[in-house]
Amino acid sequence: MEKVHWRVDGMTCANCALSVHKTLEKSGLNNVSVNPINGDVLFEDRPAQSDYKDIIKKIEGLGYKVHTNADETRHGHHGHSHQSDTGKGLMLRFWITLPFTLILMLHMIPGLHWHWLMNPWVQLGLTLPVFLIGMEYFGKSAVNSLRSGVANMNVLITLGAVAAFGYSVYGLTTTNPLDYMFFETAASIITIVFFGNYLEDLTVRKTQKEVEQLGRQQVVMANMIAYDGDHNENIFPVENIHLKVGDLILIKSGEQVPMDCKILWGDAEVNEAIITGESIPLSKSKNDDLIGGSIIANGTVKAYVTATGKDTVLNSMLQLVAKAQTEKPPVQKLADKISAVFVPAVIVIAILTFAGNLWLSDIGFKNSLIRAIAVLVVACPCALGLATPAAIAVGLGRAAKNGILYTDISRMEQFQHIQQIVFDKTGTLTTGKFSISNFSTSIDASEFKKIVYSLEKMSTHPIAKSVAEAWYVKTPVRWLSVKEEKGLGVIGKDTQNNEYAIGSHKLLTGNQDKSHQLYVLKNGDLIGWIDITDDIRPEAKSVIDFCKVKGITPVMLSGDTIDKCKVVAEQLGIKEVFAGQTPQQKLEKITALNADKPTAMVGDGINDAPALAKASISISLAEASKIAIQNASVILTRNGLSSLPEAIMLGKETNFTIKTNFFWAFLYNGFAIPVAALGYLHPTMGALIMGGSDVVLAINSLWLRVKKLKI
Repeated sequence: MEKVHWRVDGMTCANCALSVHKTLEKSGLNNVSVNPINGDVLFEDRPAQSDYKDIIKKIEGLGYKVHTNADETRHGHHGHSHQSDTGKGLMLRFWITLPFTLILMLHMIPGLHWHWLMNPWVQLGLTLPVFLIGMEYFGKSAVNSLRSGVANMNVLITLGAVAAFGYSVYGLTTTNPLDYMFFETAASIITIVFFGNYLEDLTVRKTQKEVEQLGRQQVVMANMIAYDGDHNENIFPVENIHLKVGDLILIKSGEQVPMDCKILWGDAEVNEAIITGESIPLSKSKNDDLIGGSIIANGTVKAYVTATGKDTVLNSMLQLVAKAQTEKPPVQKLADKISAVFVPAVIVIAILTFAGNLWLSDIGFKNSLIRAIAVLVVACPCALGLATPAAIAVGLGRAAKNGILYTDISRMEQFQHIQQIVFDKTGTLTTGKFSISNFSTSIDASEFKKIVYSLEKMSTHPIAKSVAEAWYVKTPVRWLSVKEEKGLGVIGKDTQNNEYAIGSHKLLTGNQDKSHQLYVLKNGDLIGWIDITDDIRPEAKSVIDFCKVKGITPVMLSGDTIDKCKVVAEQLGIKEVFAGQTPQQKLEKITALNADKPTAMVGDGINDAPALAKASISISLAEASKIAIQNASVILTRNGLSSLPEAIMLGKETNFTIKTNFFWAFLYNGFAIPVAALGYLHPTMGALIMGGSDVVLAINSLWLRVKKLKI
């Protein structure tokens, strides 16, 4: 199955998202997720099926606009958001309808007796433009939603406005039309809801601010290298969005790396703060990778493009965030079920309100109808539908701004239940920047270093990377085959069919000395060992102390020797230590710990991947191996472990915000509908309160952007 990413314009509430969701599922698409806040639509399908014309036609038939290239249409060259178009349309309609509505309501001002305003035909003339504009927007949306099988909020607005307008028009055929005049009610409902929807769009759009800024595609000029027929080098400027994999580029001091690329020539110091948050420049030379968006602080390099667009490192992380935004935690799935039946339920309540007041009281037809209309316009299914997406958008945005990427939203709410966190040692609690403290070999030292470098440069393990960096040679051994075995080491076969291996003491047989970190074997015989030192991360102690204060038990789980693990554990105050663990044992240990109590795991290596996948919440560092990141539900992109406390607290606070949003949504609807049914709320006031309900909810979500976390 392949993943497909669209954007759908025109969704105004969660019920709209449900109708799009339903259409896609009926068309046989899998794992459909629709975000009503930013219009993102994700689904999976067989690669063979690439023609979606019929499906697009169905969705656009519901009144929405489909963009199959979501990234380009959202950001373009200037970061133009589709939601601003929605907001502009709502505001324009509001300003057109407002003057007519204000004139209609002048007769309500005490002491103002403009008799011409009481003329039913004048009121019809003033109301008609407002009604037609309202029906073009709300009516069309209502009909489309009913066709999809999921009634949205605009069905209620349309019914309310049509009832008031229709009753007033009927009055024109009677001998005393003034007894039937509800024209100002119909106009005020439409005008106020336009304004309420605009405010909702504005405040909900603000919840997207950080994520939008993070994902905004920066168009920069790149210096592209081309050669003419005489092999002369020519350099000409081109926008980075036009670069293709394999293009040659020149990047000079102070310039932004236009796309992911690999250095062919030159040395440079590179600031990769965009990904790691680390402002200290890193030294890069031939064959080193450059991340698109990073800055060449000093030096000039020639490089070739290795990835463009959504295949780049930065974009792959942003895609994880986009995916997280469209996922639904269990609490939202319940809300969706309620939203799906909410509108029909309100219509039934409105009918019962009308019938009950007409037959069980003496208030008459007109007042009974007013109460039924008030019920229709005061009810707000959007509040239920937006409770989760609004909070998640703000939580994800604040997290992303601070270098925390949640890739699995359902795990976000689990932070409140976590009772223990398991930490890998190497590269997680320690810096992963190793130095060789000692070594011994039975062969020539330079030959030994050459073999070690040639093997270790093939591995992604932090120790291997450090050793390869320390013992770099220009002419490495040429291997016929190389393989890396999890928890064991790297094994290579040279052109003479000799098998070399480097790894942990698990490579050894018998009662050999197992006190060193790395052992090197040739055809099964030991030819040397290497001792490694690794510094504890400066922030590790404060992170462990934070866990203890919050009642979370820190646990160390490592493949390193018990002696090495105990030294680190004692310095950090970790009492529970599991050392010398293979990837399989790590997996079994996490499974056992997780069965006992909810457990999070922080890891960064290829040997942590299986265990990370098994933890309740998996946390990885940005400099981790790709496979560890793929298995992580949270990625910390800045300054090692220092943002872990914020990730934990943001998870808890986002969940709390979702719950308070739901509390407000249920309280509002549970209180407003009965009040309207009992006649204590005029439809105009009901429309005003309904418009404000979503704004209150969005403001509650926006509070999460600035709320002080208890770290």
